[in-house]
Amino acid sequence: MSVITVGTKVGTEHEYSINDRSFTPLPVSDRILEKIHGSVEHEVDFGPVKVSKELQKTAIELIPARPGTLVEIEDMLYQGLKKLYAALDYRYKFLGLGMHPLLTLDQTTYWDHDEQEYYQIYDRLFNIRQHGWLNIQALQINVPFGDKQNLVAMFNRMRALMPYLIAVSAASPFVERKLTSYADNRLVYYRENQKQIPSITHDILPEKLSSVDDYIKINRGIYASLRGCGADILCREWVNSRGVIVRFSRGCLEVKAIDEQECLKSDMAITAFLLALLRSDLSLEEDESSLKSLMEEAMRNGTENLKPELERLYKAAYEISTEEERRYLPLVKHRIKKGSLAEVLRWQYKDSGDIRSLLQRLEEALVENKPYL
Repeated sequence: MSVITVGTKVGTEHEYSINDRSFTPLPVSDRILEKIHGSVEHEVDFGPVKVSKELQKTAIELIPARPGTLVEIEDMLYQGLKKLYAALDYRYKFLGLGMHPLLTLDQTTYWDHDEQEYYQIYDRLFNIRQHGWLNIQALQINVPFGDKQNLVAMFNRMRALMPYLIAVSAASPFVERKLTSYADNRLVYYRENQKQIPSITHDILPEKLSSVDDYIKINRGIYASLRGCGADILCREWVNSRGVIVRFSRGCLEVKAIDEQECLKSDMAITAFLLALLRSDLSLEEDESSLKSLMEEAMRNGTENLKPELERLYKAAYEISTEEERRYLPLVKHRIKKGSLAEVLRWQYKDSGDIRSLLQRLEEALVENKPYL
């Protein structure tokens, strides 16, 4: 197994729904960007963060102003989040999770300002007026890949870790107020959102690479399919929608398979788990069929039926972790033992039947940056 080099600085992207005080989603991301910048732009600098639009106008994205260590980006993001609340006079409530638990599709729409031409093409090809487009929120982790050999080794390891990352981060058990049989509904919808050209998502799990050229060929195949549909405008590296993609323009790998968590500290814990496991020499399943079965289990039940393997991974991660990562990893241990956020919410909702009180506590977790336990 190749030794993987993992740098100390990474980048993350965090997607939050925009709500009124009763957690009704509001399609006002353009108004928020105009309020804090003075004009409607798709992304603006805002102190320690960048604030960006998402496809759906009921969500907004926070990105640290620059890559950093886990502690550095947590601090940047939390200061930026507090500044955003204050700049908006606390008029809105933001909420993490992989999907908005209450949203119905008539309550949202897609971004209709600059860059809307991309969404118009997506809509023509795939009909984006569905949950797999207008109701998904991801924690995206960008890890620099270094040279080509390191890129391939890191990519393949991320691929093999995907079921376990999904299991501990599952945070979307509700769809349109209803508790479903899945812990991670975001990925259930996401893997189908471009089914007319299935090579774009490839059922979320990317193919194992033997070289960088393998990945380039995959993207060229996607581009050929898009050009055949008159969608040349989408022929960009970001159109590949697997759970891990290569962002050559940024020199990083981008993990897309992780649900947004309830607070930034929880996001950093999942990121620490990934970074430590990338350095470990633990043997992992690589067979595509087996990994897809594990992913399905993780999507349906979170950690419930994967605990022995998750405990093995946690032990390996902790042993090789940095001092900074060890500040965050105990939360992952707690999730493995007690269940992912989706599992916890599932149990609590069955006890109380009161979804809005759960959402109030989840929003407080975001505001206070304290994990929901």
